Amino acid sequence: MNSKTQPHILDFEKPIADIQDQIIKLQELGARKKADVSASLKKLEQLLAQTKQQIYSELSPWQRVQLSRHPERPYSLFYFNTIFQKFFELHGDRYFGDDKAMVGGLAYLDDMPVMLIGHQKGKTTKERQFRNFGMANPEGYRKALRLMKTAEKFNIPVITFIDTPGAYPGIEAEERGQAEAIAKNLFEMSQLQVPIICVIIGEGASGGALGIGVGDRILMMENTWYSVISPESCSSILWRSWDYKELAAKQLHLTPNDMLRFGLIDEVIPEPLGGANRDPDQAALMIKEALLRHIRLLSSLPAEKRVVNRIEKYATMGAFENLED
Repeated sequence: MNSKTQPHILDFEKPIADIQDQIIKLQELGARKKADVSASLKKLEQLLAQTKQQIYSELSPWQRVQLSRHPERPYSLFYFNTIFQKFFELHGDRYFGDDKAMVGGLAYLDDMPVMLIGHQKGKTTKERQFRNFGMANPEGYRKALRLMKTAEKFNIPVITFIDTPGAYPGIEAEERGQAEAIAKNLFEMSQLQVPIICVIIGEGASGGALGIGVGDRILMMENTWYSVISPESCSSILWRSWDYKELAAKQLHLTPNDMLRFGLIDEVIPEPLGGANRDPDQAALMIKEALLRHIRLLSSLPAEKRVVNRIEKYATMGAFENLED
């Protein structure tokens, strides 16, 4: 695919796009001149495969952040309708309104009923504005909690898809209790009696991610990030400029492998070469395989055991030291 049909080429992907353009031009030349260009095409295709492998196997933390934000990366609703069957969306928090940045509803994972909850961004400018760029208001987190409690009532597992630059920071969100809504979700999710699996499919930023991110299993896709702050915001605070965002991304240790090494997540889900945006359907299959594996194991445990394990999981995170007087 060349840059004409794939307008969203990231800076580090330009060598790949250049070779793809050369392949297309050579194919056009061969067709126009009715010449045999198969040998040259084979060399270019081999070079393309080698270049892809080299670039995508050596991604820096900042480059993974860029891939997590790729405008053609699949969002929650795509996975809801691809991985699951008979997705039926539910709306509203029964307090204020329906937050379009937080979506959820009932579906089937093969033959198992599940409750789905996730952040939803948008592809076009109009959709992004409609979805508030994936930044949920308090009513979004209260809707999520309503769906979780409904799932608990009917003994249905909960699966959340996390992809947000953060909870909406506007004055109106604070007036309606943004911090309280997120804090209540943390408290309630820690004690929910049904299995909870959280999947980070894009950006996992701050409390906006944590508001639907407490679970028995936390999974991260290969080209995602999870941190208390974005690289840009971290750079602007520490260096008074966004120019150090690449350094900030490195120092924040926000990649899936970092999170796995720190014990903050349970598994890294691989993506198709080049990211989920290159082959969304294959990415969905990879997520589905992981979900089925974990949900079967969690469903076999008694509810009391799951809750105890979940609380212990979070209680042991981090490091601390007791100092003697």
